[in-house]
Amino acid sequence: MRENAGVTDEDAAGGTPLVDEAMKKAAVAWVSVSGGPALALWCAPLEGALFVVSGPGEQAAPGLADAAEAQVTLRGDHGGRIVTWPARVTRLSPATEAWDTAAPLVAAKRLNAHGPAADLVARWAADGCAVNRLDPAGVPVSGADLPSDAQAEPPRETPAVRATRKPFRLHRVRRR
Repeated sequence: MRENAGVTDEDAAGGTPLVDEAMKKAAVAWVSVSGGPALALWCAPLEGALFVVSGPGEQAAPGLADAAEAQVTLRGDHGGRIVTWPARVTRLSPATEAWDTAAPLVAAKRLNAHGPAADLVARWAADGCAVNRLDPAGVPVSGADLPSDAQAEPPRETPAVRATRKPFRLHRVRRR
């Protein structure tokens, strides 16, 4: 096994067995770009990689479409985080061989899509949606090496927050 800049051939070619198995079962991945907060994104496992679609009419993934690298965290069968790995991000361009191969397969796995998969792929191309391929690219962190805290982010500021009113009561409530 040859080593290049801390990444072995096994890691560069497709990750470890744990990463491969976690990707096969993934429907949601927590993706962090440029050290930002990890966002829960719908993903589709295909060809030893995860595919994430973002853009108009799809999920928001700020910075992912233009990123070269990302951190991906996947959960296990029982809901807990089992592995975090660095990913190489490749954006597929419409009307390329990679797009023609992968986009219809990803569209077929898209739950709650309006219309057939071919229409969805055409809309992704027309609206400028990003179809990103996330390939394992480095040494994953798993088991005892994972952080022991929850890694929860504090809630972000939003204009949707408002003061909670007291509940309305029509009649007096008797206390016993």
